[in-house]
Amino acid sequence: MQIRNTCLVYRLFTFVIICSFFIPFSQSFADSGPKSASDPSLTLNPDKQFDYAQELFSAKDYLTAVNEYKRFIYFFPKDERVELAMFQIGQSFFLGRQFDEAVKSFKKLTDRNFETEYSIKSYFKISEIYIALKAFDLALINLNNLIMITKDENIRDEAYYRIGWIYIETASWDNARHYFEKISTKNRNKFRLERLADELDKETLIPQKDPKLAGFLSIIPGGGYLYCERYQDALIAFLLNGGLILAAYESFDKGHGALGGLITFVGFGFYAGNIYGAVTSAHKFNRKETGQFIDKLKKNTRVNLSADLENKSVCLSFRFSF
Repeated sequence: MQIRNTCLVYRLFTFVIICSFFIPFSQSFADSGPKSASDPSLTLNPDKQFDYAQELFSAKDYLTAVNEYKRFIYFFPKDERVELAMFQIGQSFFLGRQFDEAVKSFKKLTDRNFETEYSIKSYFKISEIYIALKAFDLALINLNNLIMITKDENIRDEAYYRIGWIYIETASWDNARHYFEKISTKNRNKFRLERLADELDKETLIPQKDPKLAGFLSIIPGGGYLYCERYQDALIAFLLNGGLILAAYESFDKGHGALGGLITFVGFGFYAGNIYGAVTSAHKFNRKETGQFIDKLKKNTRVNLSADLENKSVCLSFRFSF
């Protein structure tokens, strides 16, 4: 029994010695293993982190880029590139077609700082998003807010110029002229306002069709379509309505009152559609001609404004058509 107890003690002692040897080794091995980016013990380099986010952005992997810009901001909140990273987050969401998130991201910059470089650019980007979404009223409110807070005449002039073009987009010619006239004398040449004013005055020459007249002329089936220069539709409306009128007349003339009534009912629907279609065609004609005028105005006179993030300035480019 004593020998057995001695063996047991010996085995226990050996086990303890072996464990004391392997535990430090296992800890050392664990410490040498890979660490995730979220591991707080991992030492991050701000330049490498920012460059990695920029590489993802350049590769158009926008949603991954957003996460890396956010990681950069979290770990290096005092870095001078934080505002640029915030701006790039908005750009990433915009290019990734997540417009609501883009607006939220840019608004974080406008709410965070007063009249800094990237907060100003964010105001302009927000207005561009609203214009792309056809939310013109929101774009106007955003730019007018910028005009109210800025003391920089150049920024105000750019905002006036953008507002003028929003009113052109909505064919509000007088409002457009009003805001173009607000631009300071020193910047009038920069925005080519003299040429723009001359082209804008041609809006009175835009061909237009009177919807009421189109409806009135449709008393004769196809007359309204003919007025709106939709000749094929005019011919179809004339033949179809004329055929139904003739069929109804012959039905009544031969004593088929029920059939004549049915044809008359159907014919009335086509006749009313002929009038409604002519009125609609007049509106479509006007929108088409106005749209073509606006497109030509953009092509001939618009100054394209784009943010140059490398040079930290606004680039002006001109496009002309002769």
